[in-house]
Amino acid sequence: MTHQGKKYTKAHEALGQKKVFSLQEGVAKLRELAYARFDESADVSVNLGIDAAKGDQAVRGSVLMPHGSGRIIKILVFAKGQYADQAEKAGADYVGAEDLIERIESGWLDFNYAIATPDLMGLVGKVARILGPRGLLPNKKTGTVTFDIASTIADLKKGRLFFKNDKAGIVHFSFGKLSQGNEKLADNLKAFLKVLATSKPAASKGKFIRKITVSSTMGPGIPVHAEEL
Repeated sequence: MTHQGKKYTKAHEALGQKKVFSLQEGVAKLRELAYARFDESADVSVNLGIDAAKGDQAVRGSVLMPHGSGRIIKILVFAKGQYADQAEKAGADYVGAEDLIERIESGWLDFNYAIATPDLMGLVGKVARILGPRGLLPNKKTGTVTFDIASTIADLKKGRLFFKNDKAGIVHFSFGKLSQGNEKLADNLKAFLKVLATSKPAASKGKFIRKITVSSTMGPGIPVHAEEL
């Protein structure tokens, strides 16, 4: 049985008897109940009406946060020649090829996103087992395998974030930092939910978004009305 701390228990009790909150109320409440001494993330978990075991019902996509992610973004680019030059000029934090592969193999993972030019994906495959489980492997579907390095870096720096469902058919997503304030967080959450709502697979039948729960990194889950969408 998981033991919850006193601060968590107090925050959970402070939710009161109201079972489901509006989106605006939910965001305000998660900030109100935050108690950690660091700038917590604002997270949302969305239960989807899909069969996650079926490939044709997989949900994945990306959304550009109106107010950014609230995080310092570090981008690594696997590129050579003119594309490496473009990456450096565009503001990539790390640019290279074999040298970066060696660093990753030694356990270094100090970056949030990895981009690769298509011609280097064979090389990147050497660390696929390391990057894949962490969601860091460049992928054509997310636009991170591309020769259009500059615009991809700019997009990620502005706050483009990716999402996909897990094995239980739930999408977990961080839509900002509590320090961004109620309005910006609410805007970010609305932008994410709007994109998610349009990502319903054709093979999925019935209600798509079944349950929405927001929380801070350390705080309790706060149910939000899915009907608002």
